[in-house]
Amino acid sequence: MTVFAPIRRITRLAVVRARPGIWLGIAVPLSLLALWQIATAAGAIDPLLFPPPCTIAAALADMARSGELGTHVTATLGRLLPGYALGALTGTLAGFAMGVSRTMNALFSPLFAALYALPKIATLPLLLLVFGLGETPKVLSVAITVFFTLQINTLAGVQHIDPRTREAARSYGARGLRLLRFVLLPGALPGVLTGLRAAAGLGVVVVVAVEFVASERGLGYLIWNSWTLFQPERMYVGLTAVALLGGLFSAAVTLLARWATPWRTPPR
Repeated sequence: MTVFAPIRRITRLAVVRARPGIWLGIAVPLSLLALWQIATAAGAIDPLLFPPPCTIAAALADMARSGELGTHVTATLGRLLPGYALGALTGTLAGFAMGVSRTMNALFSPLFAALYALPKIATLPLLLLVFGLGETPKVLSVAITVFFTLQINTLAGVQHIDPRTREAARSYGARGLRLLRFVLLPGALPGVLTGLRAAAGLGVVVVVAVEFVASERGLGYLIWNSWTLFQPERMYVGLTAVALLGGLFSAAVTLLARWATPWRTPPR
């Protein structure tokens, strides 16, 4: 319980401070859904293309009861979470190494700058060619996307540490691991956490795009297959699940960032 106490405290604090924003954030989508329902009932929009929210909710409940939705969500998470963890770890290490070593930065900056401009989903055919049709190419597609996001943000975090802070630490005898622990890591942490938040959304986008074309399970497959078979209510269930998954994943990373950097929490 002691380990999770700071997380619970930060969560409660975030909810209390954001209470007006939470209600406004809930009111807007509910109002849009109500307008959608009314417009469909009035015949203003085609229910074949835009099924009313009540129909989508019924389809979602049916798929949840049958376990089909859980199967797709589990498959997507099984690709998203390992890819995110792998990309975050390697990207952070690469960005940190380039930030503290001018030689590493000079060696890899041109290469990474060129590869960053390449659409990451475009690497999927190559990954499928090398690793086959299993899960590895899908996980690596997410990892590559997350890697570059973390590499860039970590490098920026290290480079933005005030040189005077480093000099002050060295003047007090901070060298090697002590300098790393007390100056470099805390200084780069905000950049790392910014990269983690940005990569959360990008990872969801990439895993869904990969599942469009290279999967028989997952939320991306559910959306694409439903469109192919012209089952719009199931397609909207998939879209809703992706939106909720992305929102919850991003919120979890944000809470982690607030817990890891309590000094950056705004005062009351």
